[in-house]
Amino acid sequence: MNTDNNFNHVAFLWNIAESLRGTYKEEDYRKVMLPMIVVRRFDCLLDDYDREIIKSVYKEYDFLPEEEKDEIVIADLKENHNMNLQFYNVSDFTWKKLLDDSENIKSNFEEYLNGFSNNVKEIIGKFKFKDEINQLDKKDKLFAVLSKMYEVDLHINVVSNNKMGYISEEMLRRFTENSAAGEQYTPREVIRLCMEMLFMGKEHFLTEEGKVISIGDFCCGTGGMLSIGEDYVEKINPSAIVNVYGQELLDESFAICQADMLMKGQNPDNIRLGNTLTQDRFKNEHMRFLISNPPFGVTWKDEEKIVKEESDLGFDGRFGAGTPRVSDGSLLFLQNMISKMYDDEEGSRIAIIFNGSPLFTGDAGSGESNIRKWIIENDLLEGIIGLPTDMFYNTGIATYIWVLTNRKEEKRKGKIQLVNATNYYQNMRKSLSNKRKEITEEQIQEIKELYVNFEENENSKIFDNEDFGYRKITIDRPLKLSFVVNNEAIENVKNTTQFINLAVSKKKDEQVKAEEERLGREKQEKLVKLLESFDCEKEYLSRDEFRKDLKAKSKEFGITLAAGLIKAIVTAIGVRNENAEVCRDSKGNVESDSTLRDTESIVLKDDVYEYFEKEVKPHVSDAYMDESTFGNVGYEIPFTRHFYKYEELRPFADIMKEVEELESEIALEIRKVLG
Repeated sequence: MNTDNNFNHVAFLWNIAESLRGTYKEEDYRKVMLPMIVVRRFDCLLDDYDREIIKSVYKEYDFLPEEEKDEIVIADLKENHNMNLQFYNVSDFTWKKLLDDSENIKSNFEEYLNGFSNNVKEIIGKFKFKDEINQLDKKDKLFAVLSKMYEVDLHINVVSNNKMGYISEEMLRRFTENSAAGEQYTPREVIRLCMEMLFMGKEHFLTEEGKVISIGDFCCGTGGMLSIGEDYVEKINPSAIVNVYGQELLDESFAICQADMLMKGQNPDNIRLGNTLTQDRFKNEHMRFLISNPPFGVTWKDEEKIVKEESDLGFDGRFGAGTPRVSDGSLLFLQNMISKMYDDEEGSRIAIIFNGSPLFTGDAGSGESNIRKWIIENDLLEGIIGLPTDMFYNTGIATYIWVLTNRKEEKRKGKIQLVNATNYYQNMRKSLSNKRKEITEEQIQEIKELYVNFEENENSKIFDNEDFGYRKITIDRPLKLSFVVNNEAIENVKNTTQFINLAVSKKKDEQVKAEEERLGREKQEKLVKLLESFDCEKEYLSRDEFRKDLKAKSKEFGITLAAGLIKAIVTAIGVRNENAEVCRDSKGNVESDSTLRDTESIVLKDDVYEYFEKEVKPHVSDAYMDESTFGNVGYEIPFTRHFYKYEELRPFADIMKEVEELESEIALEIRKVLG
């Protein structure tokens, strides 16, 4: 068994995984390796304890139902035998003993697994590991894999909890390198930067003797963020009691996370399985610090019914601010976190990783905009940090850390800070899938300093909350129509539904129907003659005047024109003409031209009327605002625009000179080749 601290555990475990080639497809290695790693870790952690004592204590409680034994046996071992365990194994086997009997390896290994306490057996059950044991045994691979796994020492003296978490996440990342875009795993340095933001300004709170600190992640995956958060607090205050809480959708990731918490002495019941959007597994519970990296751009179509039912509850549910479009549930995960914030003197802090979509997707009145509006108007958004691209393993897109709190320090009240950290990185010596960049520890501290200093500079901008709000005002222009009754106009009238329907009868009686349609055709002929009687050279610049003449001619030709038919004729013949008279309704109100309708987004700080007079009227003199749209307020955060730097284009003459020089060099090389 290798106990070298410099032993490359990930490389060795990956070699074991690759030994499954032929028995498993590469994408299925995880089915064997992830539970193997977890069980091997449990086995190594039990090496420090006398297993005979554990078995004897367990037997003392044989009278109890199996599901009730764990808590009592663990308490007895702790109180009477100084064994600080969260789990145990009462089989007659250890990993080493299993290898002494290769002939019965399958049955012995299954007996060994069944000897674990129920909390471990539940975790193993989530991996569906028994199916893989059968497969390995059938292919004569089980003994070989167990033998190789025995060479890996995962005892805590060799592999710390933090390192164990890294090994689990790195192996899982390798197994899922080609997974869907939403399954991005968070690089450790990004998590560390999140921690700096999460605990910023809370040093007084963290350092109290025996302080109880709660950290929650409701897309916790394998628990990497929770583990690093726990480690962060304990380095500041070793006496702190850190309680972590997590929810995870995927059985496999949930099992790894729960196993990790069990190994570290955390309460594994605080890690709960379920869909965060539809199952509030922490209903009415609150955490002091909340962190998450929810899936980017993942649809919530399957959850839509339940989510919208909860949204209809308003703020009695978790989604009172609204729901975004079903193609991206990011802002739902954030609302869920906000619902878990403490509303006391200290409040809570949130750090959440998003792609660019939650910054600006959705116009005023949309679900996304309404959620941003609610967050910003309630002064919850403290700041946003823009990260370098190519930071994540499965996507190279731009990402951002949003920092929220319901207890801003005085200088930050009513303010939002944007920090541009896109240039704070170093290139990796070797890329890992899409991850080509990493942030150094020094750069993390530089980014933190930018944020903490709360000063305007090249990479830090400070705004009032209102700066991100705008009114989307409808700008209308009056309808102006002119009328010329020529052959083309008459054909347009003939093609209208109203004209065609004159000769259509819905009567069932065939004789009645035929008579109605005959009369209708006569009316069509009269109407055409009526229109042909207009002077085809005359242009009406007034709709009212044209209508007046149309009605007069209808009397002349003995035709009764219904209001709908008149409207159809006017619409078919009228054309937009800037020189025409403005059209008005029966009450004298100006009618708007829907085809010329436009909108203007006016920042909340600007006076709407002043903006209109300055920015719209000089360009469109007859424009007017629809004042009923003044309440159409939206919010967006155009992060990139605030850090955009204009780079002057090179002069055209310089570019052409360079082209000519290149052409000359190419021509010279060609002559050399041709001799």
